[in-house]
Amino acid sequence: MKLLVAEDEPKTGVYLQQGLTEAGFTVDRVMTGTDALQQAQSEAYDLLILDVMMPGLDGWEVLRKIRAAGQDVPVLFLTARDGVDDRVKGLELGADDYLVKPFAFSELLARVRTLLRRGNGGSAQTTMKMADLEVDLLKRRATRNGKRIDLTAKEFSLLELLMRRRGEVLPKSLIASQVWDMNFDSDTNVIEVAIRRLRAKIDDDFAPKLIHTARGMGYMMDVPE
Repeated sequence: MKLLVAEDEPKTGVYLQQGLTEAGFTVDRVMTGTDALQQAQSEAYDLLILDVMMPGLDGWEVLRKIRAAGQDVPVLFLTARDGVDDRVKGLELGADDYLVKPFAFSELLARVRTLLRRGNGGSAQTTMKMADLEVDLLKRRATRNGKRIDLTAKEFSLLELLMRRRGEVLPKSLIASQVWDMNFDSDTNVIEVAIRRLRAKIDDDFAPKLIHTARGMGYMMDVPE
C-alpha cells in the first residue's frame, strides 16, 4: 500500500514516514502543497495524508484540485485547528477523515487502516497471527487459543508493534516513541510495567511463551524453536 504524507514540519513528517514505513506501508513525503499536488497527480497512491497549513497550496486547495480532476483517492487531513467550521470545510471538500494535532501515532494508524479498508475493499493487512495468538487490527481485539484477551489501547499498540517486528529485539527507546509518543527516560519504568501486564494477559496462562526479554537490549516476540 502506497501513501503520500504532505507535512511542512520536517520533524513531524519524518516521524510519520518512519512510523508508517515500519507499519508495512510504502511512504513518500513532501513538504509543500504544490509538491503534494504534483505527486498526487503523477503517482498512484492508496491514501493521501495532508497537513492543512502548508506553503504553496494549503491542504484544502490540494484536495479541491484533486477532486476536481476526478481522483477519488482517500484523504486524511492533519490540522492543529480544532474548530468545527474547519472540519466541516474539509469534509465538504471531499476529505475522508480529520485528525487534530497533537495525536497519538496509534490513532493515526487506526484511521489510516480504516480508510484503506473502506477505499480498496479490504486488501490492507487486517489480522496477524503468531502460534495460537490472533490479533484483529481493525476491531482491536486479541485472542489466544480461542480465548478473548481484553487489552487497553496502549497494550494493543505495544502488542501490534512487537508482532510486526517479529524476531527483532526492540530497544525501549523505539517502543517509547512508537507507543507512547515520547522520548525514553531511563528513570521511568513505564515500559517494563506495560510489558509485565501484557505478558500476564498474553503469556502467563498459555504456552509457548511469546514475549522475550533481551537483557540490557529490549524486548521481542517470537515462537521459541
